[in-house]
Amino acid sequence: MKLVHITIRRFMQNRLAVAAAFVVFVLMVVAALAPFLAPYDPVAIDVHDVLSPPSFKHMLGTDELGRDVLSRMIWGSRVSLRVGFIAIGIAMLIGIVVGSLAGYYGGRVDAMLMRFVDIMLAFPTFFLILAVIAILEPSIFTIMVVIGVTGWMDVARLVRAEFLTLKERDFVVAARAVGAGNMRLIFSHILPNSLSPVFVAATFGVAGAILTESGLSFLGLGVQPPNPSWGNILTSGKDNIVVAWWLSLFPGIAILITVLSYNLVGEGLRDALDPRLWTTDKGSNT
Repeated sequence: MKLVHITIRRFMQNRLAVAAAFVVFVLMVVAALAPFLAPYDPVAIDVHDVLSPPSFKHMLGTDELGRDVLSRMIWGSRVSLRVGFIAIGIAMLIGIVVGSLAGYYGGRVDAMLMRFVDIMLAFPTFFLILAVIAILEPSIFTIMVVIGVTGWMDVARLVRAEFLTLKERDFVVAARAVGAGNMRLIFSHILPNSLSPVFVAATFGVAGAILTESGLSFLGLGVQPPNPSWGNILTSGKDNIVVAWWLSLFPGIAILITVLSYNLVGEGLRDALDPRLWTTDKGSNT
């Protein structure tokens, strides 16, 4: 508990990280309450109000089909956060399993698994995602799975490095001496002590997954119309950039703020979880 208190205290000292965490919290609330916060049906077409600029009736304007942009952005936040969290959840699960096995067993197991990681890292991730989605039917489920399956390699390397450090510690040797099996040593003793860098990587990963989903939707390979996504709203903005600047500006700002916030939270967690900075704090206090 003392380590948790130190981590929270150090995180709260980082004003940018705290502000970013507040923005992330607000985005989650907006996504959760989208049916109640959206002033209009996000897919409702109004041919009498096409490409209307921001006004009191439509605060962020309308698109080429007369759909309210604010409502579509509110509902689009659900898509972005869902893709971010589920895709990174898949990536974390695969990365933790591969990294744990490689770091704990070492030898041939480590060599085989890490060569596979190197092969995966050799592929340009975004183009690999494009190739897979071009073969499969574009859908939000496909996007989440593909991003997760292609984004676990860095997590595996982090977990492996932690296992190589921790598996010879005294508490692991003691657990092995009293008869603990390999699976118990991995998942009950070593893994819980190696998750700090994984949490940081997961925070950065959510930002990357949101950015990837937006890019795929912008290219027409992500969330398919009429379902709203920040990326496909940007596509409408591209097609009407001369006469409807708001279609590009507002979703672009939303993506920028969201990705920046997750990155700042990740940096704040990284600093707060760094034990070298705890030592510095203790030294300064004494």
